[in-house]
Amino acid sequence: MARGAKRRPKAAGSALPARSAERKAQRTEAEGPAPAKKRPRVALLLKRSAWGIYLEDRKDPRLHRLHAAGDPAVEKLRASHAEHEQTAQEVKDALTALGADWSIIARSPDGFDASSFDLVVTVGGDGTLLSASHSVIDKPILGINSAPSFSVGFFCGARSGHVADVLRRALAGRLKRTLLTRMKVSINGKVVAARVLNDALFCHASPAATSRYVIRLRSIEEEHKSSGFWMGPAAGSTAAQRSAGGRVLPLTSKRLQLVVREPYTPHGERYRLGQTLIEAGEVLSVLCKMHDARIFFDGPDNVVSLGFGDVVEFTQADQPLVLLGISSKRKGAERKRRARRR
Repeated sequence: MARGAKRRPKAAGSALPARSAERKAQRTEAEGPAPAKKRPRVALLLKRSAWGIYLEDRKDPRLHRLHAAGDPAVEKLRASHAEHEQTAQEVKDALTALGADWSIIARSPDGFDASSFDLVVTVGGDGTLLSASHSVIDKPILGINSAPSFSVGFFCGARSGHVADVLRRALAGRLKRTLLTRMKVSINGKVVAARVLNDALFCHASPAATSRYVIRLRSIEEEHKSSGFWMGPAAGSTAAQRSAGGRVLPLTSKRLQLVVREPYTPHGERYRLGQTLIEAGEVLSVLCKMHDARIFFDGPDNVVSLGFGDVVEFTQADQPLVLLGISSKRKGAERKRRARRR
């Protein structure tokens, strides 16, 4: 170019960017459209309230008469039912708005298959979550307390009025996870309960009868007479274990706890295994000396029978429960620590 000649301005939209855009468009066309984002699959388990079961489904005439008369035995049933139903609808609306692929799972004594779901959500109280937890191996589970005016909901990470935000974080994987130790129970070498979260109650079939058994742990063997015993992981140590005289354990402890109920020691002696902790990997063994005994797992509905000579073994389960939305620090323990600092 001659000296002093003016440089020619580039035409708007030069050829190089045009060719680059064209190549990008060709690549996109060859690759096809971007795959649709997978919708998270959610298993939804809803409690059926006492009002729903006895007054709506079974139409129990006695309960209807008591309710009509304003009897205090049933006065709270309707209010609890209304609060529960409102929360259940809140959960359904939130899951739909968040784009989840959710399915209602009917409660069944045989449980359900949770393997195809990304998240398990229970709507009710602790009993609903405990029941569902037996079917959950490694999937996260979120409990929603549907009637907080009437229910404690210790294992629940959400409550009515705050559902949408908690579910959003749960589906995004941003809700706090706590791993809870569970317990495995075998009778004569056969597993009868693989994932007990709260506790097991071993006792005579009649609560008025004496429970008789031989209990073994490490090198200790004792023959007991009592009202039976509670056995369970740390998660259940604030419930029946504590009421029977047991210790409150850290929520994430891997220990199991044995608490004997009303030990019968007529000569004033004390059982060495009246209240004791079982370390991870240890096995507590019990020889049944009753004709008609029972073991209840996580409440009254999951129960097995056993008799003379049956051997029961309690040990830590293989899989912990992945529980969402709760703190691993118990509120009671925190209050005690604060009190000591004062």
